[in-house]
Amino acid sequence: MSPPQQESNAVVEATSPMTMTISSELQNSILLAYRSIGLGTFGAFMRFGGMPLEKIALFMNSSQVTGKNQFAQSIKLTFQGGPLAPFRVVTSASMVAWFMQYSVMGAAFQFFDHALSNSLGVAPVWYGQDLMEPPPSTSGTDENADTSYQAKLMAKTVVAPILAGSLESIVANRAEVQRYFGPAKFASIEGKLGWNPVARLFAPAYASNAMRNVIMCNTSFIITPITYKLYFPQEKKSPASLLWYGMGVNFAGNAVAITQQALWGRALDYAAENGGRNINYSEVIRSSLAKEGMAAFITMPKWFSRILMNAPLQGSLPWFYHNVLPMGEGTVMEAVRWAMTPSKSSSNTDYKSEGNGNQTRAIS
Repeated sequence: MSPPQQESNAVVEATSPMTMTISSELQNSILLAYRSIGLGTFGAFMRFGGMPLEKIALFMNSSQVTGKNQFAQSIKLTFQGGPLAPFRVVTSASMVAWFMQYSVMGAAFQFFDHALSNSLGVAPVWYGQDLMEPPPSTSGTDENADTSYQAKLMAKTVVAPILAGSLESIVANRAEVQRYFGPAKFASIEGKLGWNPVARLFAPAYASNAMRNVIMCNTSFIITPITYKLYFPQEKKSPASLLWYGMGVNFAGNAVAITQQALWGRALDYAAENGGRNINYSEVIRSSLAKEGMAAFITMPKWFSRILMNAPLQGSLPWFYHNVLPMGEGTVMEAVRWAMTPSKSSSNTDYKSEGNGNQTRAIS
């Protein structure tokens, strides 16, 4: 799936035959950390700036708004405490959770994509400049046309985002529930539930939160890059077209994810009744459908509110990941080489590093 990686070698000579090398494993680990930190920072600041939109979407996909003019009801609930009310529920823990959510999502997907690719003997998902190159030729009888290879590639493509999205929810769901209820109310509900430490780590409504994140992980890291690489007109490929293409795919992905977002909000409302109770998803779905039909889970206003909340960040994530982050990878590796080069006053050993500047593919 991914073309061969081009490598450049830098050699710093000294007075001893002894050499030091930056192994490919260390280089891959450094770049994984760099990309993950970049995604975490980008995600945290974008989520904070979009808190009003997030609160509107959360109310739209809960049972607190019903009947007509649900969008207007959501806006009223969002700002009932003043124009800064949406930001007051954000704590330092929320900022850390946002950072961890997107950094863990990036690290988890890269790790699982890399590990599964190596174990199954298939190529990782295209990354960076690879997306701008023409799609691979389908003529001939290479390994990519082999049925067994394609089956393993499909299995890896399905499993990697499931593992990454599930891990992301372990990091993020608790903080999201806290922002939904507010710190005080959430603490009261937790006290009533009396869950053990492991269950408290997952927090209420984890299953629907994880399903939503699996869908969006697929949208950002699987569907967008693969379809852009294979089917987008070659002459129109550019960073700008990738940004808008990612936004468009995000709109489609949210049509599915919105059902899980709505289930998450209604499950939390169910959990809050009588001061706190365990969620029965069957009862949540049955009662919601009885009251509002399919409109309980998906309507145009719900979808639109989810787009408002999600598109600025999730839609631009493929562009940031594939176009912005690669621009700094050469600088990062140069800094590592500089840090690992022995000073003249302290060492006379040879130093040799192997690495590439601007990475153009996924870790493999």
